[in-house]
Amino acid sequence: MATKPAAKKAPAKAPAKAPAAAAAKKTATAPTVPMSKLIAELAEKHGMSKKAATELFGDFVELTVKNLKKGNKVRLTGLGILQVRKRAARMGRNPATGEAIKIKASKKVAFRVAKDLKEAI
Repeated sequence: MATKPAAKKAPAKAPAKAPAAAAAKKTATAPTVPMSKLIAELAEKHGMSKKAATELFGDFVELTVKNLKKGNKVRLTGLGILQVRKRAARMGRNPATGEAIKIKASKKVAFRVAKDLKEAI
């Protein structure tokens, strides 16, 4: 005669989280729209092929990078301004050991949001 396996116990419930934490977890990640989707929509809207739109956007990115390398600011009307900012050398700490380390100077691309976009969101 076979015996029945013991019924599994329900897992213990975790302590209740604060309502704010639960709400934040639900809206933590927004969907990411890939560039290919934007290019496809633009191509359809303007009656051009996806290949032509991809090439056009590729050239736009290339020109933007070229101007940023020169040190120019790139203004995208309605979106904002891209510019290269210089970061000075500084002292930092290794979080694992607490040891002081020197961080060398670098450049970074900064984006300043346009007023219209800021108000729209």
